[in-house]
Amino acid sequence: MCKLFIDANTKLWDTSARSIRIQGMVTSIRLEFHFWKVLEEIAERDSLTIPEMINRLYSESIEAGHDLSNFTSFLRVCAIRFIGLQLAGDIPVEKDVSIASLDADVILRNEATRNRPLFQPMH
Repeated sequence: MCKLFIDANTKLWDTSARSIRIQGMVTSIRLEFHFWKVLEEIAERDSLTIPEMINRLYSESIEAGHDLSNFTSFLRVCAIRFIGLQLAGDIPVEKDVSIASLDADVILRNEATRNRPLFQPMH
């Protein structure tokens, strides 16, 4: 099992920082190459640049009342969820299908149903 992960291209976990202006403030976001690639795919599907998508995610998260004190972790989870939702069949793998065109409410309900055991209180 470990060879599959150990012998992967080490560039996948190399980090790079990008300076991005979020709500008028310049900030630096450092992510591993693999996460940047996934975020690029998400942005491209809706004809957005990475900075445009990140600004939209940030603004909509703030409007929803989320605590974004660890915004980089939020972006990593977005990338992982995107892949997981593709594997579950909720997001088509075809890159010409925009994320905005999908029924988010249906996808969120499907995801909640699948993850229900994960969020049950432990006894």
